[in-house]
Formats: sequence, C-alpha cells, structure tokens
Amino acid sequence: MSNAFPEHGTPWPELEARMREMGAGDVKWRDGKTAIYVFNAGEDVGAVKKAAYAMFSEENGLGPAAFPSLARMEREVTAFGLQLMNAPRGAAGAMTSGGTDSIFMAVKAARDYARSKGQKGPANIVTPYSAHPAFHKAGMVMDIEIRRTPLKDYLADPAAIEEAADENTIMIVGSAPCFPFGLIDPIEALGEIAQRKGLWLHVDACVGGYLAPFVRMNGADLPPYDFSVPGVSSISGDLHKYGYASKGASTVFFRTEVLKEFMPFDAGPWPLGRMITPTLAGTRPGGAIAAAWAVINFLGVDGYRKKQAMVTGAREKIEAGVKRLGFEALGQPQLGIISFAHPKADAFALFAKLHQRGWMTGMNIDPKALHLMLSPVHLEASDVYLADLEAALREAGGETAVAQSTYGR
Repeated sequence: MSNAFPEHGTPWPELEARMREMGAGDVKWRDGKTAIYVFNAGEDVGAVKKAAYAMFSEENGLGPAAFPSLARMEREVTAFGLQLMNAPRGAAGAMTSGGTDSIFMAVKAARDYARSKGQKGPANIVTPYSAHPAFHKAGMVMDIEIRRTPLKDYLADPAAIEEAADENTIMIVGSAPCFPFGLIDPIEALGEIAQRKGLWLHVDACVGGYLAPFVRMNGADLPPYDFSVPGVSSISGDLHKYGYASKGASTVFFRTEVLKEFMPFDAGPWPLGRMITPTLAGTRPGGAIAAAWAVINFLGVDGYRKKQAMVTGAREKIEAGVKRLGFEALGQPQLGIISFAHPKADAFALFAKLHQRGWMTGMNIDPKALHLMLSPVHLEASDVYLADLEAALREAGGETAVAQSTYGR
C-alpha cells in the first residue's frame, strides 16, 4: 500500500468502505467488551452527542465573539459542573480538551499564583504514588519537581504528603478517585494540611467528577472530596468520561475567580495584538463543547442518576463475582473502577487470556492486578465477563486457582 499523498480524490462511499475495513480489527466496544478508553452510555446518548458534534463541527471555540453560541454553551456547562462540585459563590472554571489539559492548567495557575506571592526557589508538587502521570507531564513542561509519596492502604497518606512538602511546594494533590484503584483519597485530611500550611490542594476528579455526585444522590456514603472541603483550591473533572460527552471535553474549576485568573495565557504583542486563550490550545473544536452541552441537557439529573446506578450496579455485580472466584479487590471501591488480584493466578496471564476473548481492559503492575473502568453497558455485559474470567482462570491458573468458587454456581 502506498503512503504517498493521493494525486486524485476518492469518492466518499469508497473511503467509507476502506475506513470500515480498517476499523474491523478494533476492539468491539459496542458489545461491552471494552472497560477502558470508551464510556458507553447507550445508543440514545451516542446519537445525541454525534448529532450535536456534527452540528458545530466547523465552529471554533477560539472565537467567542464570532461564535457566541459556543461561549454560552461553555458557560452553562461550566456552571453545571460548579454546581456538582459544591462550589462556593465566586468560584469559576473553564472547559478544556481533556484531563491532562485540565491538570496542566491547574498546575500553571498554581505556579503563577505562587510566583505572585513571592515564591522564588525551584517549585515542586507533592503527589501520592497513585496520582495521574499528567502531573509529571506538567512538571516536565514547566520544570517543576514532582515528589511522589507512598500510599497507605492504596490511598494517599496525608502524613507522607505533609512531610514531603516545603516552602517551595506550589501544590499538593489528591484523587477522587485515583485511576489505578478507583479509590477516593482522604481529601478532608489533605484539605486540613493545605489550610494549615497555606498550600494549594488540587483534587483530580477527572474520573469521578461527573460520577460521584450522582452516586451520592443515589444513596452512597462517599467521603468529602469537592469544594465542600475548605482547603480545596482547584478540581479537574472530565466530561468525556462519566459525563458521556464526546472526546475531548473536560473541565477545570477554581475556588475563586482570583485563582482562575492565573490560568489563561496572554501572549504577544504580535502584528495582531495580543492572543489571550483560556488553555494551551488555540483552536478548540466547537463540536466537543456542543456535544457536552447537549448530553448534559439530554440526561439531566434524573438521567445521570440512572446511568450512574448502572455503573455502580455493574461494579457491585463484578466485585461479588470475582470474589466468588477467589479474587480480592484492592481497597474498597465505591464508584466505577475496580482492581482485583488472585493469590494463585498471574494477572498478566489472565489479562492475555481475556484479550484473546476480545476484552480490552486495564491492568495494574504494582501490585499486579486486573483493572476495569466500567460503563452503563457493563451491567448487562458483566455476566459474559465473569464467565470469560472463570475460563481464563482455569486456563492460566489451573483448577486449583478456581477452587470451589465457580461463578454462577
């Protein structure tokens, strides 16, 4: 196959057929066999976001004066998110392209805020070992040291974080939940440290921001993690995860407008004057903004509660099933992620066996464990997963690994 730039155009029907052929080997996420990368809330939500994205696919979020519709949708989406995060009056936020982008902008704001307060030495950020690598990427770009602290029962250890912080710490971090284990860090304890030592606390709720509030509404007793904790300065939350919006759409929130003022870029002068952008990106796809707005309004609180009840229902069903097979969950998950390991079977071997059956999931290496990030579709697909897991366990670990706890008996 030639990779040369095509000399002549090709009719769309032929291109469509070629693209479908290329995608034939992709994971069958529509069948519920993907527990990472894709958040499948059903065909109804999928149709809404596709239509909304297409409607505004050519519009550009870089030009709010040219496209006031996008500016309005972004304001409303941000306001919805602030409400979910229990934000106080005067809080502010913005949309970004994804969780990494949101974390970058929070780090940039914290760095510039620290500089405004006279911070001179080499800046550092203190994170738990389970914090997302986006903080490391931000540190690489902004020349900020990242200090990783050990976990305690798979959670951030506030004492270790406090010990690692010093006069040049511009941010401490907690997750709600962390991606590796799906557990909500002790944000209240971190908030107390942040207040006492005058530190900026960022809560990475990229996974849980648009899930945990509705899980709580459905009756779960979740620990405080949002702006209801006084020491929290900023929060990131992904719309294209459990907000079920199209990729890429996320949000970043600040306790006050004053803190948010340190987020945007004001570049120039140049022949056109100054270029002021809320994030690193210039052009921002209008379709992502429109799709997020449309899905939020399509589902509403009632719709999200139903979808998120399916997520936690799937997690509870799978957690019970894997325990019957002799697995142990890492920690006590309450949202949509579960990691689990078996004392007599190698997680890598199980992962490979499941992949052969068409499953695309996650896997932890420290400790070695299987990892699932669940969507509403998995409430129905969980029986197939557990049956395939049992078969993989027999093949990879032998009969002794399955013991007496055969799924479904």
